[in-house]
Amino acid sequence: MKAYGILFMLLAILAAGCAPLVLKPADFAWPIEDELKSDSHGMIHVNRYSLSFSIKPLMYAELKDSVHVADRSIRIIRGTMGHYYLTATKFKNVYVFSQGDGGLVLKKKILVSKEGLASPAFNQRAPYIELIDGNQKPIYLNAEGIREEGGK
Repeated sequence: MKAYGILFMLLAILAAGCAPLVLKPADFAWPIEDELKSDSHGMIHVNRYSLSFSIKPLMYAELKDSVHVADRSIRIIRGTMGHYYLTATKFKNVYVFSQGDGGLVLKKKILVSKEGLASPAFNQRAPYIELIDGNQKPIYLNAEGIREEGGK
């Protein structure tokens, strides 16, 4: 009987050691957006957060052009849940990405303008990302899509 108790305790200790360590709560939000220009190879570098990625697939998905990628301005912000929100002038969509193995993985493509954005800007409005385009009414976003009136 004593052997079963010792065996049970050893198994319990091993099982507890295999559980993943989770640090909660965590807030991944960037306080303000970054407007970044791509280099001649279509790479964006966010030096403040040590992030870089190619915009060629994004430019092709949105504008059907992955050749003219030099000196393109991209707006990017990171929400509280860790998702990256990207858009640019003339884009019809906001792209929501999450981190994957060695890259950013598209989570959601959100249609925000049928004509294309004229002068987009992101703001952090936790738990949402606010998209402003000139004098248009702000659009509140999360990783699932548009939230009316900021989710009210």
